[in-house]
Amino acid sequence: YRYLEKRLDSKFTCSEIVRGLRDMDFYEIPGEGYIPTYTRTDFTDALHEAFGFRTDFQIIKNNQMKKIFKDTKR
Repeated sequence: YRYLEKRLDSKFTCSEIVRGLRDMDFYEIPGEGYIPTYTRTDFTDALHEAFGFRTDFQIIKNNQMKKIFKDTKR
């Protein structure tokens, strides 16, 4: 979480980051992808901007989600 805190320019505390990540839920549509079920916040906007992906307003295909997981684990 310290890594995320630095990537987000220390705008959010560790507890805000943990809570924000836990609140980012998705609904899986088999064979199609994922639909976001969370509410967009300042935290999610900063996260998307810092890592260069958007998950808050579109269906994310399975291969896109795998790429997001791969890119964020570096």
